[in-house]
Amino acid sequence: MEMNKLKKTSGSFGQLLVPLVALGILIIFNLFRDIGFFSIGMKVNNSGNIVLTGNLISIIDSASELAIIAMGMTMVTAACGGQDISVGAVGAISGAVFVKVLQAAGSISIGSVIIGILLCCLATILFTLFNGTLVAAFKIQPMIATLILYSCGRSIAYWINGDATPQLNSPIISSLGMTIPGIPVPTPIFAVLFVGLVFFLVFRFSSLSLYTQSVGINKGAARLNGINPTAVQLLSFVLLGVCVSVAGVIGVCRLGQLNHKTLLVDIEMDAILAVAIGGNNLGGGRFKLSGSILGAYIIQMLTTTLYAMKVAPVNVKAYKAIVIIIIVVAGSPVVKSQLTALMNRLRSGRSQSAVQREV
Repeated sequence: MEMNKLKKTSGSFGQLLVPLVALGILIIFNLFRDIGFFSIGMKVNNSGNIVLTGNLISIIDSASELAIIAMGMTMVTAACGGQDISVGAVGAISGAVFVKVLQAAGSISIGSVIIGILLCCLATILFTLFNGTLVAAFKIQPMIATLILYSCGRSIAYWINGDATPQLNSPIISSLGMTIPGIPVPTPIFAVLFVGLVFFLVFRFSSLSLYTQSVGINKGAARLNGINPTAVQLLSFVLLGVCVSVAGVIGVCRLGQLNHKTLLVDIEMDAILAVAIGGNNLGGGRFKLSGSILGAYIIQMLTTTLYAMKVAPVNVKAYKAIVIIIIVVAGSPVVKSQLTALMNRLRSGRSQSAVQREV
């Protein structure tokens, strides 16, 4: 029993080894480059509220939308063995619905904001369920199925709100996108904690994690054990829809306006990379949400580091690609197997040396 528990713990740590090492290298590099890179301070913002400042706060805050979407992307990847590349476009639809509801309400109040969040969440779930139906019912590869909304999602957002970029000038919107008066921590950070807590409770009090991994590993075997693979895959897209809607609302509130062309643009690629960097199997099966969250913060820390080094914005993606290739290759099954074989040979050599010394 104890041995099984030990193996489970070591396996869980092994999955997070590469992202933890990558994070450690980035931290050490930044400390050598600028000893004050992670310093945290306090300042009074334009609204007269005291807020936390510093690169570390900026990294954790700026990665909020990515971390939330990465959690949902992990569920789809684990259950379906593929990725949803339409999350950025569907996020734009989510933001468009949210703003449309606020405009229809005539004024921005707590009630209208809550209704807007619920309706945009419902709309987003319907669009992700469309993707899920193509994948789960019609057996279309996820990346191909989601290519439809990837191509037309922002056009749908345009049809909802037109080409305008409506401004949302309201203390409520500012509080959701930046900070709540009296609380110096950015509100999007609390959103990440809330979504993470919801997933934790769902996994803790249900068998969803086990069902998802079973379906991702072998749908046939899962069906023989009484699990409905279609229902599990559809549920994973529903969870992704909730995550995308939350990220879309945060994106709109952060800017205080809707721009369907730029809202969550290119976030789908970063979300997939966050899942991969987190040590999750992109072919489905075993997953770890904490790894994906860690991957999101690694990507944001890398971006912030490059900007701090005065790298031109046009070159940032190229440098990110190089570093991410190294991280992903280091975490690949081939490299892991080679390292495992090397460690086994080293252990065997030490054991033989010990035996010879005793003789």
